[in-house]
Amino acid sequence: MRTLPEAGSRDWSGLRVVVAGIGIAGFACADALLERGARVIVVDAKDGPDQRNRAQILEVLGATVRLGDGESLPDADLLVVSPGLPPSAPITVAALAQGMPVWGELELAWRIRDPQGAPWLFVTGTNGKTTTTLMLASMLRAAGLRTDAVGNIGVSLVSTVLDPEPHDVLAVEVGAPQLPFIHTVSPFSAACLNVAEDHVDFFGSFQEYRDAKARVFERTQIACVYNSQDPETIRMVEQADVIEGCRAIGFTLGLPGLSELGVVDDFLADRAFLDNRQTHALELCAVADVAPPVPHQIANALAAAALARSYGVPPAAIGLGLRQFEPAAHRIADVGTVNGVLYVDDSKATNAHAADMSLRAYDSVVWIAGGLAKGQTFDELIERHAGRFRAVVLLGADRHLIWDALRRHAPDVPVVEVTGTDTGAMRDVVEAAAGLAVTGDTVLLAPGCASWDMFTDYAQRGRAFAAAVSDLPESESNN
Repeated sequence: MRTLPEAGSRDWSGLRVVVAGIGIAGFACADALLERGARVIVVDAKDGPDQRNRAQILEVLGATVRLGDGESLPDADLLVVSPGLPPSAPITVAALAQGMPVWGELELAWRIRDPQGAPWLFVTGTNGKTTTTLMLASMLRAAGLRTDAVGNIGVSLVSTVLDPEPHDVLAVEVGAPQLPFIHTVSPFSAACLNVAEDHVDFFGSFQEYRDAKARVFERTQIACVYNSQDPETIRMVEQADVIEGCRAIGFTLGLPGLSELGVVDDFLADRAFLDNRQTHALELCAVADVAPPVPHQIANALAAAALARSYGVPPAAIGLGLRQFEPAAHRIADVGTVNGVLYVDDSKATNAHAADMSLRAYDSVVWIAGGLAKGQTFDELIERHAGRFRAVVLLGADRHLIWDALRRHAPDVPVVEVTGTDTGAMRDVVEAAAGLAVTGDTVLLAPGCASWDMFTDYAQRGRAFAAAVSDLPESESNN
């Protein structure tokens, strides 16, 4: 196998690279490698219209594309894997067995970026990644910096680092599937918001998932930001191999201790990035600047603020960034009120931990739950929130797992099961929830499960929910 190019090199001539996956990340990786003169073979197990359209473009650019076979490993010097491919995938296992280097998109982006280019601020966690990344980008913009929210958020990091107009700094959402194959990436600062059971089907065990998350802190230069109320994130920082001088910075919903950000009265406060932090805290903004000011959203804002402060963003820009922040869709969004009942779309709550945080924000709930469980259990979630449930409406392939847990821990809570499997079943779900709710309740779509059994993604599920709410009699839009 040939020696791989140095970081920042624009000449990859003759290097044989296999790119596994032809989605957003894989397409961008293949395109960048072709531009640098590499000989690229793209493989993907799928052979649908989207794959064929991308294949046609890459073939015009000089790539060889093999659709319908994502397991066979062509002879090559390097394998670049897309985030959707688990570490146990046959093509990855085969490459490692041969001693072939395996990189993820993050590693390729780091190697092809200008070494003097924009620093990266990493955000990961089981839940809250997208919101926190968008908050961070808003704070950076409010400070007058050219930035973008990129990565797992749906914007290719490879394409971003090749943007002819350079950025000052990048807010990078990092999902666990992006982390197994990073080797030299060195973020300016990195945050892990929380860790809970998720992607067990992808990684094979919670421990493997947790260990992948922990890699976000490797080679961090300035600040490792952790959740002071999540012991696992503390252990991650303690175990991290970082650049000398890197600091551990906590965030908490309580009063901030030394080297923490937290809440003092009705303000977000910083006791980490000021000279007299031993005795003082710096007011950053009002809690009311966070919308909605529910606990997990405040925690997200504190984590974003910690990363922004590590980069030197002044307090005024923290508050302005939060006030200008536009949340992504389907994340604890009010979609309407009918007969005094609030309907909330948190379709992005695709695991039990996210559903837990969403449920904490409301006192009396008709909970809409179910979908693909991804290896999760729901006993702890339901035991914790049994007192909040007015009723529960279940849908999706693994709804029986939630119902079994309800029987064990909340046997008196009314449960309605919707058995339809087409997207139109959401209308039956909303009508059932409306019939169970009373004035002052919240009907909360926080499924705790993935959506792929019935919908193309969580966004389609959320749109179906909002459409069904809008058709209820006497609905009033909150927008």
